[in-house]
Amino acid sequence: MGVRSFSTDRLTKPELAVFVSGVVSMGLEILAVRIVAPQFGSHIYTVGGILTVFLAGLSLGYWQGGDRARYATNRQMSRLLLATAAYVAVVVYASDILLTATSTLPLPARYASLPSVIVLFGPPTYLLGFISPYAAELSAAESTGKASGRVYALGTIGSILGSALTTFVLVPALTISVIGALFGFTLVGTALALTLPDVSARPAIASAIVAALLVGAVVGSPVDFDHRGDVVYETQTPYQQLEVIDNGDERVMYLDGARHSAIDLDDPDRHVFTYTKYFHLPMLATDDHEDVDRVLFIGGGGYTGPQDYAERYDATVDVVEIDPEVTDAARTYFGLDRGEVNVHTEDGRQFLQRTDETYDVIVLDAYKKEQVPFHLTTVEFMELLSDRLSEDGVVHANVISSPNGPAAEFYRAQYKTMNEVFPDVYAFRTSDSTEIQNIQLVATNDETDLSQAEFEARNEERNLGVDLSAAIDNKLSEPNTADAPLLTDDRGEVDSLLDPMLGQRYVIEETPENASRSDSEPPTAESTRAPGRAAAIGEPANPGELRPAAS
Repeated sequence: MGVRSFSTDRLTKPELAVFVSGVVSMGLEILAVRIVAPQFGSHIYTVGGILTVFLAGLSLGYWQGGDRARYATNRQMSRLLLATAAYVAVVVYASDILLTATSTLPLPARYASLPSVIVLFGPPTYLLGFISPYAAELSAAESTGKASGRVYALGTIGSILGSALTTFVLVPALTISVIGALFGFTLVGTALALTLPDVSARPAIASAIVAALLVGAVVGSPVDFDHRGDVVYETQTPYQQLEVIDNGDERVMYLDGARHSAIDLDDPDRHVFTYTKYFHLPMLATDDHEDVDRVLFIGGGGYTGPQDYAERYDATVDVVEIDPEVTDAARTYFGLDRGEVNVHTEDGRQFLQRTDETYDVIVLDAYKKEQVPFHLTTVEFMELLSDRLSEDGVVHANVISSPNGPAAEFYRAQYKTMNEVFPDVYAFRTSDSTEIQNIQLVATNDETDLSQAEFEARNEERNLGVDLSAAIDNKLSEPNTADAPLLTDDRGEVDSLLDPMLGQRYVIEETPENASRSDSEPPTAESTRAPGRAAAIGEPANPGELRPAAS
């Protein structure tokens, strides 16, 4: 007997159901990360929990489906697919409510997302698990082995397609609710196809009801009051959830639910987040700040830091931002002028490996509280930074951690790792509290050995237009790093170091209103350009003005 390929075999109804269940199950798994991450973060515990729940749900469905497979019919598979589609409608409509309700359960931080994932995605994956054993039972193949092989292959091919389609096409182009509804309609259509050619009234009515539920879930999602303010713009990018929210005079960019950039619409010269003033500390760590010609920011966000540098100093400013939609949002809602800074859309480490440029200052601002790209923390990366710095160049790293206690593990490890490569590393806290905050690490490419008094003297002598006295007062003593791990490419350990911070309060200090970037000093020639930007930023923003770059 010759070997037949799938292209020459006609796909049977049970095999179609297996293929579609593979598409939808893997599509929902990818979608689950985007649904759950804004509430719980996208760290390894969230992703691992999603994988665990999906595999457990499918396995339980396979097991019980195998026990009941002898009673399998196409009509029963149709009911299973409709039931799954109905639950998808629940996920689309009530995911925010269910996430909020389950997030209050008293669980350790690393397990906090599990109840939400179980409630949202346990039932549909369990139901989809029945499809494969039912299809194997109904297969017309000559042997059990061949039937099982075809079922496994078709389910896996469907999973590959669902993963690729969701990741590379659907998420960049559509909203989460629309993608969920699309999966639901796919299930409804397949359920109807299983009853062809003689569709009785009952399955037709059931399909219509479920389709109506899906439509209603998308157009009638509950509108909750957002305590953060007025949502000006929101979208799902290939990398994260992006929101722009106005709260009074302040406009804030949120990435996966965390504040990342802010601007005062009435006073764009103000550093809303205190730690952004600290970005100027490298100008005190270098021998002569007037010799700073090239600056690189790794991480753009709202581009407030890079724009401040471009306006204040006579230097070329490059920015590496991996997410093009973040850059688009910065241009539309934060007044980014791409003529002032050079934007590079790629990973920061890959950019440094590719470029031949040498920088006088590199600002590393790509960390999140519960998600840190480990490849930007290691000894190997620090060596790459050092190679791309001038001889007296300075690296500034915005590290989110606690200055002491159990939640300081990442700070101490990052300090130790930077100190392995750079002759001198200085640390500055941004809050008087002991809670998680933005800790600024300033590392010099040559030996400087600056005391706090020398920082103070340079701050008084150099006309930076921004007073760093408070930042210098917050200079930390060298931490005890004896038991801290050295971060390397083959053993980053970043996720375990972040573990003590999960669920802990994160403090971002803000400057007082009417405290401009020049700290009440007379405006410099550079800062007089800001009012033009203020007028553009302060204009009413229409969310429809911004179109996701990838759509």
